[in-house]
Amino acid sequence: MNGDRIPDLRDQILSSLALLTRLPLPDHRPAGAEAAWAWPLVGALLGAMAALLASFLLALGVSPGPAAAATLAALALLTGALHEDGLADSADGLLGGRSRDKRLEIMKDSRIGSFGALALGLVLLASWSALVPLLAQGSQWGALIAAGALSRAAMVAVMAALPPARPGGLSAANGRPAPSVAALACVLALGLAALCLGTAALAPVLAAALLPAALAIAAMRLIGGQTGDILGASQQLAFAAALAGLG
Repeated sequence: MNGDRIPDLRDQILSSLALLTRLPLPDHRPAGAEAAWAWPLVGALLGAMAALLASFLLALGVSPGPAAAATLAALALLTGALHEDGLADSADGLLGGRSRDKRLEIMKDSRIGSFGALALGLVLLASWSALVPLLAQGSQWGALIAAGALSRAAMVAVMAALPPARPGGLSAANGRPAPSVAALACVLALGLAALCLGTAALAPVLAAALLPAALAIAAMRLIGGQTGDILGASQQLAFAAALAGLG
């Protein structure tokens, strides 16, 4: 790798961190879809931060249930609940609208409806239920880092596979990752999962791929592509599925 590429890669990582987190960051050159390869690295970092908090709480004597709840809350705070909001909006739009335009209109509305609240509650409950026994076993580091990386790779895969459903949305503004970018994101996520989990990575990898794939098929049929909300929903589904796959 030549020296000219190093600042570019640094900018892409910083751009990914700025897009997907609320972490305080120095000024950087914004990057679009070309930086999506780094999203699994961001997910792994967030997973490590969450695992550190969980380990600290467990060391203080907090039981796994409350520690898991605090860990999931911390993850939401670190991202500004970006993905949780996408999950709720996607559920409201895909399940509540009767036409493509109405579904997209509902998804653009920041208010959460019945389907959104139900989806958000169920997916968070699924993540919590899967995380509690992992904390009880002391397996939080590998589980959270792997789930963080795999769930962000799922976002890149969906973004690359589907066209933007809305021309003026956030997803369209960031562009569409090239196949090579999506492939690199998936390879990074798979490598991190294998490094953290060893042979136990197979089940969470498959689980983290299947649910976002089903969502992508539904999104293509109902709204003609993906939006930022769909990407957020894919992350939440993949994260919960990856944790459940370790159960």
